[in-house]
Amino acid sequence: MVVFVAKKSEFQNGDRRIVKSARGEIGVFHHEGAFYAYANTCLHSGGPACEGLLMPKVVDIIAQDLTYQGQDFDENEMHFVCPWHGWEYDIKTGQSIGDRRQYLRKYEVVERDGDVFVID
Repeated sequence: MVVFVAKKSEFQNGDRRIVKSARGEIGVFHHEGAFYAYANTCLHSGGPACEGLLMPKVVDIIAQDLTYQGQDFDENEMHFVCPWHGWEYDIKTGQSIGDRRQYLRKYEVVERDGDVFVID
């Protein structure tokens, strides 16, 4: 089943859309010129995984003497965060950051004649 998402021209970097399909809701993200789509169901408690905050990966800063120096952001890895309990997912892979063995169901995104679709 092919599901229309939106016109490509309606997306800016960091935008997302939630669409309904036969299997449920799908979150479609536009990030750095690419599209990513995942089931909008958090692996933790079934919350709306794709509807929360978009943020870069948080990294701890550890000095050479192994003392904690604080935190910073790694702009090379963008995450989205389920608003229910804060479970994070990698926007490019759908991998759970808290349990790297788990992934959200990923959907294929197709661009055709200026339109964006997901394949369900």
